[in-house]
Amino acid sequence: MNDAARQPPPWLDQALLDAGSVFASPEEVLAHPELTAAEKTAVLRAWEYDAAEIAVAEEEGMQGPENDLLRRILLALAELTNGRAVEFVAPTKQHGLL
Repeated sequence: MNDAARQPPPWLDQALLDAGSVFASPEEVLAHPELTAAEKTAVLRAWEYDAAEIAVAEEEGMQGPENDLLRRILLALAELTNGRAVEFVAPTKQHGLL
Protein backbone atom coordinates (compact mmCIF):
# COMPACT_ATOMS: atom_id res chain seq x y z
CA MET A 1 0.00 0.00 0.00
CA ASN A 2 1.39 3.41 -0.88
CA ASP A 3 1.58 6.22 1.69
CA ALA A 4 -1.25 8.18 0.05
CA ALA A 5 -3.74 5.33 0.56
CA ARG A 6 -2.48 4.43 4.03
CA GLN A 7 -4.77 5.22 6.93
CA PRO A 8 -3.06 6.34 10.14
CA PRO A 9 -3.69 4.19 13.20
CA PRO A 10 -6.95 5.14 14.95
CA TRP A 11 -5.11 5.96 18.20
CA LEU A 12 -2.69 8.44 16.57
CA ASP A 13 -4.78 11.50 17.49
CA GLN A 14 -4.71 10.46 21.15
CA ALA A 15 -0.93 9.92 20.95
CA LEU A 16 -0.50 13.44 19.55
CA LEU A 17 -2.53 14.87 22.45
CA ASP A 18 -1.01 12.74 25.21
CA ALA A 19 1.77 10.42 24.06
CA GLY A 20 2.25 9.03 27.56
CA SER A 21 -1.30 7.65 27.52
CA VAL A 22 -0.52 5.57 24.43
CA PHE A 23 3.20 4.84 24.73
CA ALA A 24 5.24 3.70 27.71
CA SER A 25 8.40 5.43 26.47
CA PRO A 26 9.89 7.50 23.65
CA GLU A 27 11.80 4.39 22.62
CA GLU A 28 8.49 2.60 22.07
CA VAL A 29 7.40 5.37 19.68
CA LEU A 30 10.68 5.02 17.82
CA ALA A 31 10.28 1.26 17.43
CA HIS A 32 6.57 1.21 16.58
CA PRO A 33 6.06 -0.64 13.28
CA GLU A 34 2.72 0.98 12.37
CA LEU A 35 3.97 4.57 12.41
CA THR A 36 5.71 6.39 9.59
CA ALA A 37 8.79 8.46 10.32
CA ALA A 38 6.69 11.63 10.01
CA GLU A 39 4.13 10.29 12.50
CA LYS A 40 6.86 9.27 14.93
CA THR A 41 8.39 12.72 14.65
CA ALA A 42 5.02 14.40 15.27
CA VAL A 43 4.33 12.26 18.36
CA LEU A 44 7.81 12.83 19.75
CA ARG A 45 7.64 16.60 19.08
CA ALA A 46 4.30 16.85 20.89
CA TRP A 47 5.69 14.80 23.78
CA GLU A 48 8.81 16.99 23.80
CA TYR A 49 6.66 20.09 24.23
CA ASP A 50 4.77 18.52 27.13
CA ALA A 51 8.01 17.39 28.80
CA ALA A 52 9.51 20.86 28.34
CA GLU A 53 6.47 22.41 30.03
CA ILE A 54 6.96 20.09 33.01
CA ALA A 55 10.68 20.93 33.13
CA VAL A 56 9.88 24.65 33.20
CA ALA A 57 7.36 24.14 36.01
CA GLU A 58 9.98 22.21 37.98
CA GLU A 59 12.50 25.03 37.44
CA GLU A 60 9.93 27.43 38.83
CA GLY A 61 9.62 25.44 42.04
CA MET A 62 6.70 23.17 41.26
CA GLN A 63 7.76 19.74 42.37
CA GLY A 64 7.24 16.76 40.16
CA PRO A 65 8.79 13.36 39.85
CA GLU A 66 12.37 13.58 38.68
CA ASN A 67 13.00 11.73 35.47
CA ASP A 68 14.94 11.96 32.28
CA LEU A 69 11.94 11.91 29.92
CA LEU A 70 12.88 15.05 28.01
CA ARG A 71 16.41 13.76 27.41
CA ARG A 72 15.05 10.41 26.19
CA ILE A 73 12.60 12.14 23.84
CA LEU A 74 15.40 14.26 22.39
CA LEU A 75 17.60 11.19 21.95
CA ALA A 76 14.77 9.38 20.14
CA LEU A 77 14.24 12.39 17.86
CA ALA A 78 17.98 12.56 17.14
CA GLU A 79 18.01 8.88 16.23
CA LEU A 80 14.94 9.27 14.02
CA THR A 81 16.39 12.27 12.18
CA ASN A 82 20.00 11.08 12.12
CA GLY A 83 20.93 13.98 14.37
CA ARG A 84 19.53 16.62 12.02
CA ALA A 85 17.15 19.26 13.29
CA VAL A 86 13.84 18.74 11.54
CA GLU A 87 12.63 22.27 12.18
CA PHE A 88 13.84 25.55 13.58
CA VAL A 89 13.00 26.01 17.24
CA ALA A 90 12.87 29.35 18.96
CA PRO A 91 15.24 30.06 21.87
CA THR A 92 12.62 29.69 24.60
CA LYS A 93 12.30 27.06 27.27
CA GLN A 94 9.31 25.62 25.46
CA HIS A 95 11.03 25.94 22.05
CA GLY A 96 8.42 28.41 20.83
CA LEU A 97 5.94 25.67 19.94
CA LEU A 98 2.24 26.42 20.28
